[in-house]
Amino acid sequence: MNKINYSKELEKRIEEFREKKEVPKLLLHVCCAPCSSHCLEYLREFFDVTVFFYNPNITESAEYDYRLKEEKRLIEEYNRQVEESDFEGMNSDERARKIDIIDATYDVSEYYEAVKGYEQCKEGGDRCRKCFELRLSETARVAAKEGFKYFTTTLTISPLKNVDVLNEVGEAAARSVNESKIYDGEVFFLPSDFKKKNGYKRSIELSQKFGLYRQDFCGCGFSKAQREKEKAQKC
Repeated sequence: MNKINYSKELEKRIEEFREKKEVPKLLLHVCCAPCSSHCLEYLREFFDVTVFFYNPNITESAEYDYRLKEEKRLIEEYNRQVEESDFEGMNSDERARKIDIIDATYDVSEYYEAVKGYEQCKEGGDRCRKCFELRLSETARVAAKEGFKYFTTTLTISPLKNVDVLNEVGEAAARSVNESKIYDGEVFFLPSDFKKKNGYKRSIELSQKFGLYRQDFCGCGFSKAQREKEKAQKC
């Protein structure tokens, strides 16, 4: 079976929208400001983007609050660029649009319930898949409830995340919401692999440009413990 190029799949969808002169409403699940920096810079040219900050996996409230604060600061900077047409050195142009944000309720118990029984799984394994399912299912639900036609996630920009799993989980989340028929209309998951075409490199450049806080662990206590273990082994 041929491996799907999710980056090209997204480009195909975008080209279809451009041919139709359509600017779809997109709910973008965001994990942190650094990961969203390139994604937002790219997507705001083609979509009416609203950020959905839903990350109950971040098990320390201070860490959660700081990441959310940085995300809002980045959005303010991008919206300032639109107001002032200040795109020098950026990949965007005059089509760039302002970005909104939905700040979800933070309840870490949702994460622990979702990964119950998977605590001993290795980082990047089944526990992470359960985490993806939690976050993308809620993103799909909110997208349907709030009238967005499309949703996707910044998680595919990470070289440490399994892009096939993320896209599979996103597609499944869309199907589940649509089959429930709780909300009017359908929602669709946009395939992505944002790290491609120097996307991850661009996120590092933008993080440096805006002085964004770049954490060195995913967010959950398990990933933090793993990172601390790796640091200790290097000493």
